[in-house]
Amino acid sequence: MLQYNFDESVGYWVTMASQSIRRVLGQRLSEQDLTLRQWEVLAMLACNPELSQTQMADRMGIEPATLAGVVNRMERDGWIIKTSSSEDRRQSRLFPTAQAESIWNRSLTLSAEVRAHAIAGVCQEDLQTLRRICATIRDNLSKYSPPPAAMAVIEADSLDAAMDPVPVHS
Repeated sequence: MLQYNFDESVGYWVTMASQSIRRVLGQRLSEQDLTLRQWEVLAMLACNPELSQTQMADRMGIEPATLAGVVNRMERDGWIIKTSSSEDRRQSRLFPTAQAESIWNRSLTLSAEVRAHAIAGVCQEDLQTLRRICATIRDNLSKYSPPPAAMAVIEADSLDAAMDPVPVHS
């Protein structure tokens, strides 16, 4: 039987809270014929309008091909305009249309409602602490670089060699 103490896992706590927020927000956004992914694209454009489509996919933690499908539908529906970057033609930049701004403004009300429900009963001091802790975790992990897989194999081989009995010469 697989076992793990999830009560001690910061990653589990954060993931479960995030998934709950995403699930409820997705349900509310669907009332406006907006998917959570489309909302995320609009949110990225609101917060980081200078990002290329590739950079956006990276920040969203999804594959560029996945984002491309979302962007193509949004472009088809008249929510965004996609252009090639003037610096690098391989990079696409996204710009919201007036239609997207209208959709975004409506979605802000829904997201504020979900946020209010999510933090009900949490005092401002705890929210500031949570913000500070999450920022520290992000900062710590931005500096973390696990050893390359090849190095792990070499280290394991070295450990195996160190554990081998010393050959006896006669």
